This record gives sequence, structure tokens and C-alpha cells, in this order.
Amino acid sequence: MKKLAKAGVTKDAYRRGRFAIWDDKARTGETVEILAGLPDGARVERIVSRGEASPPGFWYDQKEDEWVMLAAGTATVAFEDRRVKMHSGDWLLIPAHYRHRVASTSEDAVWLAVFLSKQSREP
Repeated sequence: MKKLAKAGVTKDAYRRGRFAIWDDKARTGETVEILAGLPDGARVERIVSRGEASPPGFWYDQKEDEWVMLAAGTATVAFEDRRVKMHSGDWLLIPAHYRHRVASTSEDAVWLAVFLSKQSREP
């Protein structure tokens, strides 16, 4: 709670929402919805991939740790030394600067991603 208070969030200040697995199928391409974020850079995202993958040769090299859960569908995440096939309910904790890419996703792939900066991890 101390960390939240520093960020200007009190115990009486909250947000409420609904994590929807399915959305408007008429849309195409990947969509990212930021569900929550703190001033220190920590954030929670809902990502709908709709069969998208990282462009050839592209690698994520993020400054934050990323905890990501596949809430629906299937996906393959590639690291430099291996590929991880994921199914609904599987999750990964990817350390900051651990290069990775999304090799493939199913048309119904939906992710819940939590990004934690070094500052947000400190007690």
C-alpha cells in the first residue's frame, strides 16, 4: 500500500473492469488495451492477437520484466535458444532484456500481460 500511496493511489481509489476474452471479431490486426498503469511504469495490458506474429527478424528487448498469460487460444513464443508452445492458461515470466518474439498465434489468442519496471519491483 505504501508504494500505491506514493503513486497517488489511496485505498479508496480503485478502478473496476471486466477482462473480456472475446471482442468485436470484425476488427483485424492486433489490439492492445492498457487496463491499468502506475507512474513508475508498471502496467497491465490485454492483448488480442488475431493470428498476428512478430515481423520477421524482430525481437522484443524490453526494459521491464514481463509476466504474460495466454487467456485464450494458442501461441508460440520464440527465444534465441528455444520455442515455447502455449495453450490457454499457460504463462511465462520473461526477465527484462531477455530477447523474445511471438512466432505465431491462433485467431482467438488473447493475452494478459503485466509489465514491471525495476522501480516497481523494489519493496
